[in-house]
Amino acid sequence: MTVLTRPEGQTAEDFRVSRRTLGGLTAGAMFTGYAVAALAQEARPITTDAEGLATDMVSYPSDGFDLPAYVARPEGDGPFPVVIVVSEIFGLHAYIQDVCRRLAKEGYAAIAPAFFVRVEDPAPLADMQRIQAIVAAAGYEQVMGDIDATLEWASGQLWANVDKVGITGFCWGGKVVWQAAARFTAIDAGVAWYGRLAPSPTATPEQVEAGRPYPVDLAGDLKGVVIGNYGGQDQGIPNDTVAAMQAALTAAGATESGIKLYPDAPHGFHADYRASYRPTAAADGWARLLALFEARLK
Repeated sequence: MTVLTRPEGQTAEDFRVSRRTLGGLTAGAMFTGYAVAALAQEARPITTDAEGLATDMVSYPSDGFDLPAYVARPEGDGPFPVVIVVSEIFGLHAYIQDVCRRLAKEGYAAIAPAFFVRVEDPAPLADMQRIQAIVAAAGYEQVMGDIDATLEWASGQLWANVDKVGITGFCWGGKVVWQAAARFTAIDAGVAWYGRLAPSPTATPEQVEAGRPYPVDLAGDLKGVVIGNYGGQDQGIPNDTVAAMQAALTAAGATESGIKLYPDAPHGFHADYRASYRPTAAADGWARLLALFEARLK
């Protein structure tokens, strides 16, 4: 069983990593199984069929790179509210694609970009050090640029209503949700699942700097409503940082945003392909997501 001690992986200073563009990688060549490094032997992942949906691997330009993404939306002309889905450190694998289909079944056009493949696709890898190095190479400006490119591409799709945009993300992607909601006025609502909120107490000064901006410093900049689903037994995200984030939201007057802490849940409690999965907490967090998106995007 893989235990993640840093929800967003390591930082670039932890590794010597050569950045290479996967010139031969096409959208249709993406790995479609579950993340090899985290799949539990006893897992029985939720699988959502594509009946009544249009699904596809697409690609679009982002800062000179052809960025792959998985899209799932209801069949028909739409336009449908857009939800950007941000992966864990394991990238665009079967679990994230299934989350997109779950959202599509609820009437949303879900788009999940492959943020890490400029270096390498982490999904089929078993080497956690290599996976963390790949994640470390995806810096804040690159990731925000990829989200901007996703919004730009969606604006050209007749089935997409980019006047109604949400975002959700898990683990590494949970931190990205807070960051993106503070940066983009187009984002109306976000749901962050156990993403880091503040620097790790064991981080070096270089690691702290590389991880900026932290959500706790962005509470006053949120453009839309953001809620968080966090685990009280998360070994990588101390409960006091959750309390600090809630206090920052309150101080900023962001009264509609907030975090729910599930006392008995560990990190990754929504990830139904991992040993960390907790069905009750996952279902409650998903119900919170649907309620927010229903209120803000429809």
